[in-house]
Amino acid sequence: MAKVSGHITTDHYKTILTNERHELIGDEPKINGGSDLGFSPSELLCSALATCTCVTLRMYADRKQWKLTDVKAHITFTRNAEKNISNIKREIELSGDLSAEQRERLLSIANQCHIHKTLTNPIEIETKLS
Repeated sequence: MAKVSGHITTDHYKTILTNERHELIGDEPKINGGSDLGFSPSELLCSALATCTCVTLRMYADRKQWKLTDVKAHITFTRNAEKNISNIKREIELSGDLSAEQRERLLSIANQCHIHKTLTNPIEIETKLS
């Protein structure tokens, strides 16, 4: 289970995020009235997919003892508010001594990361005041 808390005071729109072991700052860009002190909410969403993709591919290649030396995941998120459509594009760079078959398998495995599965399936969000 993942659990993160966010806390904002009167600083527009600096948000401290914590998982009780680590902290990071979320913010809005200056164009949206923030101070650009950290990742925007959309960038944090992209970060989750990028991290999960890289870790999943690293774990799989290690288990198979493949010579994968480097993974880069580039994520782009856009949202069309008028049509209520979100679009995520993911580009993966793989480095190492890999066959074409291994590269294709890793591409397939990228879709098995739990964040990818979460984002491509129905999501229920339960909200309450405490």
